[in-house]
Amino acid sequence: MEHDQSIAAIAVVVVGRPPVPSTVRVLDTPEATGLAASVARHRPQMIIIDLDAGRDAGVVAIATLVTRSPEVPIVASSAAAEHSTVLDAVRAGATGYAVGADETTMAGIVAAVADGRPAFSPGLAGVVLDAVAGPAVASAPPLSPRESDVLRLVVEGLTARQIAGRLVLSPRTVENHVQRLLRKFGVPGRGALVRYAIEHGLA
Repeated sequence: MEHDQSIAAIAVVVVGRPPVPSTVRVLDTPEATGLAASVARHRPQMIIIDLDAGRDAGVVAIATLVTRSPEVPIVASSAAAEHSTVLDAVRAGATGYAVGADETTMAGIVAAVADGRPAFSPGLAGVVLDAVAGPAVASAPPLSPRESDVLRLVVEGLTARQIAGRLVLSPRTVENHVQRLLRKFGVPGRGALVRYAIEHGLA
């Protein structure tokens, strides 16, 4: 069973309850908010993150890890193939994406990603390629001081409630700022917002 042996040595950190192949060695199972610290501590060869455990937190964690630990590939998963979730994860930096609870499919995706190749559940590759083949993003629009503060804390992985406490604002006001930032940058969600901010030197 050469395929099983190819993934047996892959040490992973897992968030949530994705379909993890039985031959993969799990080093840790942190919450999404503790993922960066876990990766720094355990130095895994791969991360598998279940976006059903918290979509926004998961996508933000992907975007953050891509900048902090770019050498560690990330495979995302969810029970359903919602294109917006898939695209948010890929734009944030996921190399692979698995849909459903099929361990065999996940094993193939893990093996491909370990070899340095993007891999997706059947039917997703075309969706991803069409979405990421668009024109380059223009330079970032200017931000107000408050928008900059909110953006910096979003990039740090804080929730709206945590940001509200840090900046002495209401959670609703923080969410309004986040929605304004999404519209201003033309990005679909928090994970893409984090990626955009980092790529454009805004955080």
